[in-house]
Amino acid sequence: MVQASPRPQAGDTVVSVTARAGEEVRAKGLGGNSVGLLGSAVIGISTVAPVYCLTSTLGPTVGQVGVRTPAVFLAGFLPMLLVAFAYRELNKALPDCGTSFTWSVRAFGPRIGWMCGWGLVIATIIVLSNLAGVATSFFYLLLGDLTGSDAVASLDDDRLVHVLTCLVFIAVATAVSYRGMTATKGVQYALVGLQLAVLAVFVAMAITKARSGGLPDSLDFSFTWLNPFGVESLSAFTAGLSLSIFIFWGWDACLTVNEETAGSDKTPGRAAILAMVVLIGSYLMTAIAAQMFAGKRLGDPRTADNVFAALATPVMGKGLGVLLLVAVLASAAASLQTTFLPAARTVLAMSTYEALPACFARVHPRFKSPGRATVWAGVATGVFYAVMSFLSQNVLVDTIYALGLMICFYYSITAFACAWFFREQLRRSARDAFLKGVFPVLGGLLLAAVFCKTLYDMWNPAYGTGSSVFGVGSVFVIGVGLLVLGAVLMLVMQRRSPRFFRGETLTAGTPVLVVEE
Repeated sequence: MVQASPRPQAGDTVVSVTARAGEEVRAKGLGGNSVGLLGSAVIGISTVAPVYCLTSTLGPTVGQVGVRTPAVFLAGFLPMLLVAFAYRELNKALPDCGTSFTWSVRAFGPRIGWMCGWGLVIATIIVLSNLAGVATSFFYLLLGDLTGSDAVASLDDDRLVHVLTCLVFIAVATAVSYRGMTATKGVQYALVGLQLAVLAVFVAMAITKARSGGLPDSLDFSFTWLNPFGVESLSAFTAGLSLSIFIFWGWDACLTVNEETAGSDKTPGRAAILAMVVLIGSYLMTAIAAQMFAGKRLGDPRTADNVFAALATPVMGKGLGVLLLVAVLASAAASLQTTFLPAARTVLAMSTYEALPACFARVHPRFKSPGRATVWAGVATGVFYAVMSFLSQNVLVDTIYALGLMICFYYSITAFACAWFFREQLRRSARDAFLKGVFPVLGGLLLAAVFCKTLYDMWNPAYGTGSSVFGVGSVFVIGVGLLVLGAVLMLVMQRRSPRFFRGETLTAGTPVLVVEE
């Protein structure tokens, strides 16, 4: 039986239903077969931005857990891998670009699904603004290094210049994403290849110099670095784990381009696993090499927020050290561009199923991309960053600290949605039991535990920059406030678009229409 559809409008495509049960998704007009396995994996790696993540989180993680940083990276990888299995199985059944939104609606109904989609979108906006800021800072740092001018490098300290340059980066990234997957894929091959190649050179040179002797802070590698139980306290471990989870976030971009991927039911899931393997390998080797070279000096508060800027010249020399700065800039720029993909496509899906205004469901006729959703994501990012930058630098930083809350929020819901969606299949085989039930639930529970612990820690004003609102930590206020804002917007949309919330367009167990070109 087919669910009734809205009255067709002029220019609408023909509606039909797929022959195979479990594949009922409403097509959005995106360009199909635009990406293969390698291209999809590259998009996932690029969205994570491994070089950027390492330079901004390696130092703080060492500051929290010392030489156990590789172990904490492994611990953060575990729940992400378990959740990746959930994404893979859900994508096989419902290869929809709405991913977490669509799947959680099908499992738990419209309201939980809407909030899950909101968590993904708002997390993306926060990350996009931060990536633009990082790209700007490294742009001027690189220019200053190339010109030998401190005046050029110090332009980043001028708030107006910094914000205007950020807006330029955001505009360029929006334009590339607007032109669709073909333009996106070509740019990403070059930028991701550069990142991984420079990381490989850094690792080789750091290990070689550390083993040659003569470095006062160098350490010999020990397998105890891979033991998470050696961390001094639970609080330190949780803090490090939160940072570790952040550096893996973004791999699910592979899944949001599933309707544009060849073999949309299987390829995105395989690409996600491939991206995760490349990431954990890169992180472990870089963390081990950096610790062997610099030891606990990596956690020095004066350089912790930008480790590669401090290690580039000592490890790679003046000439090659510039390549590391270029790699960080490329990493931030590449991620800035690909991070538009999940936000725009989630908004497109939400609009297609009438959970958001219909205007966001428009796909560019030539580029086959969610043009309007992409532009609005760019505008929202630019406005958010500009307002926060001029309002308070502390508020901007605390917003980034609140990001982990959003990540755990929508990832855990998606993981639980997998187990519930496939609940009638879990007894069919051991494979179904583990990949569709045990692994997703375990991953969801781990992320939910991190969510609750982080929420508790955020209440303390000492969390983040130390700012507070009426004695409550500003990070807590921002994190919870963004979730409350989502709930308010959901109530507004419930009045404007009751069909979605009545389950007439997409809900648990409801067959969904397929639109064929």
